[in-house]
Amino acid sequence: MAVTILVTGFGPFPGAPFNPTGPLVKQLARLRRPSLADVKIVGYVFPTSYAAVDRDLPRLIARHKPDALLMFGLAPRAKAIRIETRARNTVALSPDAGGAARANKIAPGGPSAIALPAPTMQLQFAGRAARVPVARSHDAGRYLCNYLCWRAAEASAKPGGRQAAAFIHVPRVRRTPVPRARVKKRLLTPADLARAGGAMLTAIAVSARR
Repeated sequence: MAVTILVTGFGPFPGAPFNPTGPLVKQLARLRRPSLADVKIVGYVFPTSYAAVDRDLPRLIARHKPDALLMFGLAPRAKAIRIETRARNTVALSPDAGGAARANKIAPGGPSAIALPAPTMQLQFAGRAARVPVARSHDAGRYLCNYLCWRAAEASAKPGGRQAAAFIHVPRVRRTPVPRARVKKRLLTPADLARAGGAMLTAIAVSARR
């Protein structure tokens, strides 16, 4: 059965002039392998703003009718790749890349958190098979990543939605080679992210076919 997967990332934001999820999404959108032969991959990089998520996510879902969403975001302080399991009904007061801020609740009067409909175990196995540190997370933060998690979970719960929605937080990456003697802690490389991203894309495609 042919499936469509919407793969998203974010652009730069205050404090992160380079966001590795943008290049990662573009690379995954070009990925070709036998296990993805029947998969249409739609890649999209959100501007890091609340307005962009509210505007573009519904448009992308309506246009492409994806069977699954595989979303990536940057968590600069993370030690490993994190598979988010829920979105919290909260928003930081920090402005987005466009200078806009939101109130402290995404959905006033709504639940404190909602689960993400994702094949978490399969994604975790895929990350480990790709030889990267990976863990489950119950806290997607209070910024745009958490906001997108919430909006994606909402969309999946709507009548006719039913698509899987997975969010993967990635740590900072090492963009230039560093002599081993000077490395105090190992940062992932773009190649590590691409390998893990490809494995997770394959895993969510398998889940979407079922």
